[in-house]
Amino acid sequence: MLLQPSYSAFRFSTSTMSRTRRCRVTMSSDPQNAVVVGCGGVSIDFLATVAAYPKPDDKIRSTSLKVQGGGNAGNALTCLARLGLNTRLISKVADDSQGRGILDELQADGVDTSFMVVSKEGTSPFTYIIVDNQTKTRTCIHTPGYPPMIPDDLPKSSLLSALDGAKIAYFDGRLPDTALVVANEAVRKNIPILIDAERPREGLDDLLKLADYVVCSAKFPKAWTGASTVPQALVSMLLMLPNIKFVIVTLGKDGCIMLERSLDAGPSTEEVDIDNFLESLALKRNKTVPIPTCISSSVAKLKAEGIGEVSGKLYVGTAESIPPSELIDTTGAGDAFIGAVIYAICAKFTPETMLSFAANVAGAKCRDLGARSGLPYRADPRLGSFILEKISSSA
Repeated sequence: MLLQPSYSAFRFSTSTMSRTRRCRVTMSSDPQNAVVVGCGGVSIDFLATVAAYPKPDDKIRSTSLKVQGGGNAGNALTCLARLGLNTRLISKVADDSQGRGILDELQADGVDTSFMVVSKEGTSPFTYIIVDNQTKTRTCIHTPGYPPMIPDDLPKSSLLSALDGAKIAYFDGRLPDTALVVANEAVRKNIPILIDAERPREGLDDLLKLADYVVCSAKFPKAWTGASTVPQALVSMLLMLPNIKFVIVTLGKDGCIMLERSLDAGPSTEEVDIDNFLESLALKRNKTVPIPTCISSSVAKLKAEGIGEVSGKLYVGTAESIPPSELIDTTGAGDAFIGAVIYAICAKFTPETMLSFAANVAGAKCRDLGARSGLPYRADPRLGSFILEKISSSA
């Protein structure tokens, strides 16, 4: 029998169809009051820091312990709420101490939890996270909640209310049946969709067919497409998903790559091999600059051998160079990056500004233990050059 840890023993921290192109709602340059709807996972995270990851059958002691909310959707929407957006979360917890703690922390950060389902029976999701101080890596062991969320848990009236006035809908690939119902309704309401493709999951293919934007982990593109290189896989994704405007692959400390579809390519547009093109672009990066930067290519016809070609632009972004003494924990860095990308879409940032902004937000998160403690607020001086610049330019 699996014994679920008692939440009360710890202090909880509060710090499938394709579609045609449609007109999108015009967004303000300062999206402070924009509404973002998220559907996906939440959990309690039990974060134990250790001097070094244990070997099999070892017995070691943690150097610190923190208990706080987690889950991709919960983290990304917390990021957006701290940046000043109105966030609504669709997910499910149980009416237990963990579930109540999850709701309390989300509400304290300004996330609207009125569309979340609370089961009278069962258990809320939780994750054990081992943070290795030596390598600055984390290992996660997740236990899903029970019973799982199903579409009947979300009344149609709640679904319509959740999406009312939304500028974008975000899905982390969990709760697949419910997510697909929400995504299809978002399509009907002409609400853009962003998918977090962390790894292949049940039902993810159907969600991807409805997506406008995709942000994926380093391993996902090759695993999902079968392509031999990441650049070739990005071409394959845009060919397989004709509604996608851009796809970003995050590479941790190595930054990110973005492929943006272009509809402006003419007969004279240069044809290039995407692997070689990306390599030449990456060589232009200034890796000595500690702050995140981004460089972009011109529009080209990007060919992937044996796959095909798309017209688009490549972007290569760097991660923040965080001093070892300040790098605490990478848990949730991808969620912070995605939250910042969503903010940037609502704010109409240029792609170069978007990727640099997202890297800054993710870097801030990595300076504290857990997925949420380090998430910056809108007034954080590290973000001022992005947010204040957009406000002044739209005045």
